[in-house]
Amino acid sequence: MTAQTFLLPDLGEGLTEAVIVKWLVSVGDTVSIDQAIAEVETAKSIVELPTPFAGTVLALHGAEGESIDTGAPVIEVADGSSASAGADRAEAEAYRAEERAGVGAGVGAAPASDTDSDADADSGNVLIGYGTGSGGRKGARRRRSAGGPADAAQVTAPDATTTAERGGPVAVRSPIVRRLARELGVDVRRVAPTGADGAVTRADVLAAAERPAAGVADPRRLPDTGPAGPHGLAVLERERLSPLRRAVGAKLSKSRSEIPEATVWVDVDFTELWRLRPLMAAPGERPPSVTTLVARYALMALQEYPLLAARLSDDGEEIIRFDGVNLGLAVDSERGLSVPVLPRADALSLGELDAALRELGAEARTGRLAPQRLAGSTFTLNNYGGFGVDGSAPIINHPDVAMLGMGRIIERPWVVDGEIVVRRIAQVSMVFDHRVCDGGYASGFLRSVVDKIENPMLAYPRL
Repeated sequence: MTAQTFLLPDLGEGLTEAVIVKWLVSVGDTVSIDQAIAEVETAKSIVELPTPFAGTVLALHGAEGESIDTGAPVIEVADGSSASAGADRAEAEAYRAEERAGVGAGVGAAPASDTDSDADADSGNVLIGYGTGSGGRKGARRRRSAGGPADAAQVTAPDATTTAERGGPVAVRSPIVRRLARELGVDVRRVAPTGADGAVTRADVLAAAERPAAGVADPRRLPDTGPAGPHGLAVLERERLSPLRRAVGAKLSKSRSEIPEATVWVDVDFTELWRLRPLMAAPGERPPSVTTLVARYALMALQEYPLLAARLSDDGEEIIRFDGVNLGLAVDSERGLSVPVLPRADALSLGELDAALRELGAEARTGRLAPQRLAGSTFTLNNYGGFGVDGSAPIINHPDVAMLGMGRIIERPWVVDGEIVVRRIAQVSMVFDHRVCDGGYASGFLRSVVDKIENPMLAYPRL
């Protein structure tokens, strides 16, 4: 039997890690080349990961929800060329049944020794890994900060010998068991192992968590170690930021730190556009959305004010202009905010633009757009009115130099020809990079968009 290990490939766009969302195969399954084995989440989207190997799955590296770095093991596949394949598969299946989550190998760390232990736990670190003793698997290990809830509980099974009493290494061969113990506040050094090879199992940790020692508070309810919350509040949970949230945070921080942005806004009368919109479609067709119409007006205005669809060079010394506009559309999904891009949006007719934006928004909300469809914008539109808010001063989508936003359209009393009437009003805002242009230029662009919204018949022949 020849075992082959599939390492997480470079997913492009500078992505260095991925989170396992869902395994599509199990240990013991037979896979073919290019078969999807997992769904992984990157900072850009959720994608299916195909295997380059065919054969029998021996091990899955990482549990659902864990992150894997580029170049780290994802899956081990055997081609079944040896009679030992069946035995190896049976062993792998037993391990999988015990952990119910796969093998979580450390990334970018040194190999574990044959006596992987907690020897340096007292120095503030806990070694997380699994050794090569009887029944074990040689793997990787990584260090995590100690001093959390896992060190708080003093849980001991009745009439059993624990690692703390025996001395020597802690027999925990699965990082999944380690993590479970840490989350439940169980000190694995004080758990009596029941595994066939002397290892602490998942069942041991769960049982220990139900038997807090006398005089020790339940660490799941009130952790007594680690940093406390403000004014003595107990910390209930710590959740690692997803790759998307970290990517969004880095991009927005970069925008805030590098771009001297300014914002202008106008309260806009959408009444006439609202009335005419149903008439802008052929019989039997769906009229364009308000978002599409505002996008179309913005694209038209960018022909008059092209600097707002340009970019600055990395050194900030040059303005780079392009022969068209790649329109970014801010979309909220369960994964968070993303900005899918519609290339050469300025070349589309109103009908084509409407269909493309609807499709783009729907795909983005699934979180499964390819990474290349989330990059390359030169101007961004953000319809935050869909969240029921009236206004906002959005952060520029770096490296763009401008963003147009619109709030909800609501009925408000409005003065028209000296009389107070009910009109459909929304706030439209424009945020721009002050290095590229001044307020007069940006205000001219915004005024051009507003004039087209309030007088749609003037722009209709160009739609």
